[in-house]
Amino acid sequence: MTPRNLTPSREADRLRSDRAALDQLLDEVLVGYVALSLPEGPLALPVSYARDGDRVLFHGSTGSRRMRALAEGAEVCFTVAAADGLKVGRTAFGTGMQFRSATLFGTCELIEGEEKVAALGLYTDRYLPGRMTEVRPITAREAAATMLLALPIGEWSMKVAEGFAHDDFDEVAGEVWAGVVPWFQGVGEPISNPDLPAGIEVPNSVKALYQP
Repeated sequence: MTPRNLTPSREADRLRSDRAALDQLLDEVLVGYVALSLPEGPLALPVSYARDGDRVLFHGSTGSRRMRALAEGAEVCFTVAAADGLKVGRTAFGTGMQFRSATLFGTCELIEGEEKVAALGLYTDRYLPGRMTEVRPITAREAAATMLLALPIGEWSMKVAEGFAHDDFDEVAGEVWAGVVPWFQGVGEPISNPDLPAGIEVPNSVKALYQP
């Protein structure tokens, strides 16, 4: 792979090199974006994923051209972002966002065998911690129909925009409000399937997500 200059062209103070902060962001965000180049042109797709130590896991159908291209060594760019708040400036130009974003670069590795089954379980528990103890094991047929890839966390870049909007000095003396509006991710009350037999309670893994 060609080495990349990961230093931002502007606002370089937003660059972060803290691996713990990167891990926290990867564990918090639920959807990432995988970009790669195919013979017909570039492609970027939203994907679910799971961090497993020093790698990021993706899964998809064994029949997917995108997954096959990644398994064959296509260079990939993987991006995640979290919006933490809206910076309200005294002018439209000064309004912006509080955010954390990261981009990972590299090539994926194909995961097979028992490691694949274990990693698929980890993938499930990433979204619903404890769910694998509540359902039957993954079958050989299900594992065979699923391709699992791992992107090593090696080359990456992270940016963080914090604080408040920076208004010009002459604007600060005005009478226009400025501040931050925090943004949060929420979870709603679970809705049971309409074909669910009577008497089946919401499992603990789901209850843990929903806090009324």
